Amino acid sequence: MSRLDSMLRRLTAQRDGLNWAANQIAGREGDVLDMGLGNGRTYDHLREILPDRRIWVMDRALQCHPSCVPPAQDFLQGEAEPMLQKLASMGRRIILAHYDFGRGIKAEDVAEAARLSPLISKVMLPDGLLISGQPLVGLDQIKGPETIAPDRYLFYRAGSGDTLPT
Repeated sequence: MSRLDSMLRRLTAQRDGLNWAANQIAGREGDVLDMGLGNGRTYDHLREILPDRRIWVMDRALQCHPSCVPPAQDFLQGEAEPMLQKLASMGRRIILAHYDFGRGIKAEDVAEAARLSPLISKVMLPDGLLISGQPLVGLDQIKGPETIAPDRYLFYRAGSGDTLPT
């Protein structure tokens, strides 16, 4: 598969997964978290499909397209660990999270996702959904929409309120 085809497959899976998750959380309280703002495409899509939700965004730097800049009060700039700790200390509870951190080096990206998983779990509401391009640990992996190959994007449900140790 060409890199272009692979990218299109990933972006389609991401969009379909986010749309599916938005339907799954309908009628439930909680904020949304986009981990890895990048160019802002995912954040822009989340704003469109979840217009009444507060959407927290975190990234090391604000380098997105000008039309996708989140409100200053919803943007957590810095390394992931302290930003997730800050979100937890604020008492924010997340019903839907999208994980898209990474540098494109698979082994490093997988290790980072595993390391951050306990912190992500701390901000999630029980039965909240997580969508990720990387494997997360300590969360219940679930089946996503039928249109997405199981290895293309990963879907998780947060535990019943138990948080993982740090």
